Amino acid sequence: MKEQDLWYKRAIIYALDVETFQDSNNDGIGDFQGLIGRLDYLATMGITCIWLLPFYPTPNRDNGYDVMDYYNVDSRLGTLGDFAAFIREASERGIRVIVDLVVNHTSDQHPWFQESRSNPDSKFRDYYTWRKEKPEEEIGKPAFSGQEDSIWTYDEEAKAYYLHRFYAHQPDLNLGNPEVHKEIHHIMGFWLALGVSGFRIDAAHILVQSDSEDSTKEYYNLIEDMRDFISMHSRDAILLAEASGPPEVVGKFFKGRRRMHMMFNFLLNQHLFLALAKQDGIPIAKGLRMLPPKQEDLQWLNFLRHHDELNLEDLEEPETQEVFEAFAPKEDMRIFGRGIRRRLAPILNGDRHRIELAYSLLFSLPGTPMIQYGSEIGMGDDLSQEGRKSVRTPMQWTTEKNAGFSSAPVSQLPRPVISKGDYAYTKVNVVQQQRETNSLLNWMERVIRLRRQYPELGTGKCDILETKSSKIFAHSCTLVYTTVVVHNLSNEDVTVLLPILDQEDKYAVEVFSNDDYSMPKKGQLSINAYGYRWFRLNPATGEKKTQV
Repeated sequence: MKEQDLWYKRAIIYALDVETFQDSNNDGIGDFQGLIGRLDYLATMGITCIWLLPFYPTPNRDNGYDVMDYYNVDSRLGTLGDFAAFIREASERGIRVIVDLVVNHTSDQHPWFQESRSNPDSKFRDYYTWRKEKPEEEIGKPAFSGQEDSIWTYDEEAKAYYLHRFYAHQPDLNLGNPEVHKEIHHIMGFWLALGVSGFRIDAAHILVQSDSEDSTKEYYNLIEDMRDFISMHSRDAILLAEASGPPEVVGKFFKGRRRMHMMFNFLLNQHLFLALAKQDGIPIAKGLRMLPPKQEDLQWLNFLRHHDELNLEDLEEPETQEVFEAFAPKEDMRIFGRGIRRRLAPILNGDRHRIELAYSLLFSLPGTPMIQYGSEIGMGDDLSQEGRKSVRTPMQWTTEKNAGFSSAPVSQLPRPVISKGDYAYTKVNVVQQQRETNSLLNWMERVIRLRRQYPELGTGKCDILETKSSKIFAHSCTLVYTTVVVHNLSNEDVTVLLPILDQEDKYAVEVFSNDDYSMPKKGQLSINAYGYRWFRLNPATGEKKTQV
């Protein structure tokens, strides 16, 4: 892929679930026609790519990740025609679309599994992993601690045990079967033909695991096979891996041009929240330095929150507890023993200064930024909802019934809108914030606009700058020009020295900040509690100068 085709390095990605975004026919469920009606909102915000959560036909026991047909749209959300219309309308607004590819497992209602369990002579028998006897030693632990006791479940009809690393109603596909590889090719080809720009590969770290008793082996042939297929059938479509783990694990998904184009940056995400909890910039520097090396056309996807839990499993145990104490002090705020099931605004107690600080970090750190639907207005969570559903409430558009999401009775909604407390839709909604000059929504539009203006932030060489204050995290990104960004993680005003801002052949232009600061003198600058300052270094013409 040529450098000019690396659109994903310059993208602003917006993650949404069709069923909770906008209902067009008032049946209580969001749909593709409703989403089409909101595309202008996303386009004017500056979004250039939408990541769609699963929209396939499903029993819906796991938010759509239990797929029972890979070649269609769930009837609640619309039709294939509606999907095609959505792709066309998005493209006309310069917005690309990536979709979830969930091929680690299917629903137990998928025709493949139904045939597999009922007919031992069918080719579909080998689409899944069966054992007559339950293995004495399990090859791994269930993905969701406390939800499942084993990764093997006995099926009465098949008279055998089947493998499932997630829920029992999600049997694992046998990814060592060449016929399954062909099926994955067909699925990818189908959606590429309909115009998608890539796939978010669900649970990519599990796709490479062995189904044999030797669980130490890893197999990347499927990942490389998918990369070959997408390269042959699209000029610029991408693979985005959801894979967590230590550097030596996630680094294997970046292997030249043979595996993934992009990866979720779980390591940096966890260290960023540790930095926010400690009010200390050192964890961010640590998170950046521990990332495995990657080639030029590969990219990290940075995020703060999305539709799953805030996963802390790669931090040290004392660090995890420190984040829990700061951001999830109550047990019902935690999930799976390793995560937090809250949105960003409640995590930071609705503190606008800290929310801006967090998003300033997201949009200035090297990589591609992704935001969760509703984060642009500071939506809250509903901890009365089970599990991850707490952060998957309907989008809050207006003060009308059901936040303008749907006029159907509340009982017909996928989940109730947030109607009480500081994050109720009467207090937090799009229309209200569009009217307010200093709203979070208008601030987000500004930071997105700036991010798109300065390509070095996503693609340039990143250097961590020494400030002699652990409360400060400062870094520079250089492509043709250099942008310098300074963040104060603490609740105290700080003054630091940054020699990079005092160069004879450069002058600094302050392009974004949380306050009206005086310009640095001889590299010395002040920054307020939870403050941020962005500088663009321009070549000096004639006498050296520093400019606002």
